[in-house]
Amino acid sequence: MSKTRLFALLGVFIMLAAILTNPSKDKINDELRNRAKEILEKQLKYEHKDAVEFGMMLFGDRVVEEFVNTYVQTKNYYLFSLCEVNWNGEKVTVGGGAFSKVWISPKLDEKANELIKALKTQ
Repeated sequence: MSKTRLFALLGVFIMLAAILTNPSKDKINDELRNRAKEILEKQLKYEHKDAVEFGMMLFGDRVVEEFVNTYVQTKNYYLFSLCEVNWNGEKVTVGGGAFSKVWISPKLDEKANELIKALKTQ
């Protein structure tokens, strides 16, 4: 078998593996929810951890859900997926997924901080 055929078969195998193991939109959104909850907890900075947990139970989950449902868009490109945040007409890629893994960029922290500042000023 020639090297060209071998590389072509290897490329087809890798692409097939990428298609079959591309993470779902739900998996990416779950990862984003977890990261957004961490960011929200850091922003609260309360000394009493019980109060923070109670507040997150009452309001935090709703805020995170609204953030993910309103501002986040996940695009599936079959070989990989990209996740974008649309804030003030600006789209920023904040994460991606391939081969059953999800990666979240630090840009999500920046965009979440902007959103929280905007909410505090309202």
